[in-house]
Amino acid sequence: MLKNYDKAIMKGVALCIKPYLKPEEAMIYTNLERTRLALKCQEYGIFKNANGYYSREDLDLILSGAPSRLEDKVNAIVIGSSKGGRNRTSK
Repeated sequence: MLKNYDKAIMKGVALCIKPYLKPEEAMIYTNLERTRLALKCQEYGIFKNANGYYSREDLDLILSGAPSRLEDKVNAIVIGSSKGGRNRTSK
């Protein structure tokens, strides 16, 4: 478990201009515990890179409260569109 002074130091490092954050720094940056961070990342489609770091831009998406990428893609799908189908205009 992290001690208070360790959290303060890590928060200072996390809030600087690092483009990628370790999981512990990401928890401090987003103010979420490990489980909540994992759930939010899953909801927003955010994954760690090959080295095990989170992208700061991806974490900003969680903090902004904007719709997730997955929601955007689902909303972009038009079900039953008439592309290439019969023209249904009345005469």
